[in-house]
Amino acid sequence: MSALLSVRDLSVSFPVRPAGLRPWQRARELRAVREVSFELDAGETIGIVGESGSGKSTLARALIGTIPAAGGQALWRGEDLLAMSPAERHRRRRDIQMIFQDPLAALDPRMTASEIVAEPLATHEPALKRTERRALVAQMIERVGLLPDHLDRYPHEFSGGQCQRIAIARALVSRPRLVICDEPVSALDVSVQAQIVNLLYDLRRELDLALIFIAHDLSVVKHISDRIMVFYLGRALEYAPARDLVRAPSHPYTRALIAAAPIPDPAVERGRIRAPLGGEVPSPLVPPSGCAFRTRCAIARQSCAGETPAMQEYAPGHFAACPFGASLDTAPEGPARNEAMQRNPSS
Repeated sequence: MSALLSVRDLSVSFPVRPAGLRPWQRARELRAVREVSFELDAGETIGIVGESGSGKSTLARALIGTIPAAGGQALWRGEDLLAMSPAERHRRRRDIQMIFQDPLAALDPRMTASEIVAEPLATHEPALKRTERRALVAQMIERVGLLPDHLDRYPHEFSGGQCQRIAIARALVSRPRLVICDEPVSALDVSVQAQIVNLLYDLRRELDLALIFIAHDLSVVKHISDRIMVFYLGRALEYAPARDLVRAPSHPYTRALIAAAPIPDPAVERGRIRAPLGGEVPSPLVPPSGCAFRTRCAIARQSCAGETPAMQEYAPGHFAACPFGASLDTAPEGPARNEAMQRNPSS
């Protein structure tokens, strides 16, 4: 069976013109996403995790079509989304919807909840009668855990979690095949985050949805994802089934993210020894040569400054861009082994 979405070597770049740059001087290129590839099957969830600024949201916006890609393909059931005309992309909007990070900012403050959720129906099913549209909206509002008397309220009358439920209802009312969730819980309280993640998990199973779930917190991503991709400076460093990635990471950056994730048991959390990443995140305008993570890596070697490491398959379906991933179990904590490289990260 062919994949629902097949992304091949997708790249996104932006020209950056620093202050004071003269008109005849060339702008610098910021490569926000670098040759990312993955496949997503119907009903599957892929989690994308990484620090802020790693390119996760840029990838999502390239897939949805709000920013242009610099190269690669995004095959939606065999058709390249990136090569489609605006009219063709518009016809695909029903199949691919997006949920944004800030729920209140994503909702029009002048519209009621029912009007917000009905927007996709007005666009994609204009032949529906008003009563039919109202019935579908009410059904979806109830499905996401809101009450019928919420239909005629405005966004400012809801909490952050309720606003995100409205945004989820709006994304799902047109019955899409894929929903891209761009950090949908990062602006919410911890207790509300769990509710929204559980809601998305249940809706995925009920509606046979495929999800791309983006977050910076691996502890959130692992609960909803079938597979996880780890991002750093626009590159995928590891890609594996969620359970395998958490239990046996094959890239030192993934291991650092796991070590930073909180543990629910307070007794275990208090007794845990943390080893935070050393060094600063490099500028995406001047990334390190070779492996982008080498300036903060506990097992980096001089050879890491050479060619960019390719993905290796460490176990069935488990890929990592680190030739020394097998030595993670014996590697020391912290960046002690690459202090010399940190002093000259661009060498």
